[in-house]
Amino acid sequence: MDLIDPEPQNPVYETETPVLYEAADGVAWVTMSRPAFNNVQNSQMTYALDDAFRRAVDDDAVKVIVLRATGKHFSAGHDIGTPGRDHKTTFERKLLWYDHVNKPAAELLYVREQEVYLGMCRRWREIPKPTIAMVQGGCIAGGLMLAWVCDLIVASDDAFFQDPVVRMGIPGVEYFAHAFELHPRVAKEFLFMGERLPVARAYELGMVNRVFPRDELEDGVRSIAAKIAQMPRLGLALTKQAVNHVEDLRGKRTAMDAVYHMHHFAHAQNDLTTGDSIAGLDGKAMAAANKAAAGEK
Repeated sequence: MDLIDPEPQNPVYETETPVLYEAADGVAWVTMSRPAFNNVQNSQMTYALDDAFRRAVDDDAVKVIVLRATGKHFSAGHDIGTPGRDHKTTFERKLLWYDHVNKPAAELLYVREQEVYLGMCRRWREIPKPTIAMVQGGCIAGGLMLAWVCDLIVASDDAFFQDPVVRMGIPGVEYFAHAFELHPRVAKEFLFMGERLPVARAYELGMVNRVFPRDELEDGVRSIAAKIAQMPRLGLALTKQAVNHVEDLRGKRTAMDAVYHMHHFAHAQNDLTTGDSIAGLDGKAMAAANKAAAGEK
């Protein structure tokens, strides 16, 4: 994949692949691998994920896709501050939006996130094969988007979920599924408070399917994936389409469209009032605030 940066602000990119792929016994394992940065998602990772999902879809031997991650945490969200941040870099686009890198002001983020965040997540939600998110540790902000597009979420007993971006003045992440994954009143609490939702509570609320001790998580996921892989391919695809269709009849897609524009109004407001689309809060500042709120050092 070619990387072209027309501006010098982001000259540092990682040479190792941020996504690993393997397939065996009817299951494809797609693994995010930026553990030094808690698997935060830059564009390089996003496009690599898309390539891996395409590979799994094209392989007739693959019946089930598992999305997992190396390291302590599943994903700490979008990349807003690592050396590999590449938000002003051109990639070979997968959707029919024009390039964002030379666009002014709010247009840059609006166009980029139509492709890299909202568009990609919708694309992955429609993968015609069952997908399982295997979540350990933190699943924060943009990490929620990756878990929520999967058909099942299977988590370790130390997992937690969080969307703290209201702290930036932003009403949740771009793929706004909060009020579908959670009861609306719980979704409001989740966003207003910005606190961690422990996995036990997420399981009670129906957002998580199964919980395993951390050292048993992979074996548990393997068992679930193997059982699903015994089902007929077309039956699985049609069942997935059916349930997704019901969600869309309930307004999931149209609600997400509306909130996407609210999200970008918030970015523009931040630009106008602080000179920065995320109100000057980088990854370190957000992580420090989250740890302080959780009583960690």
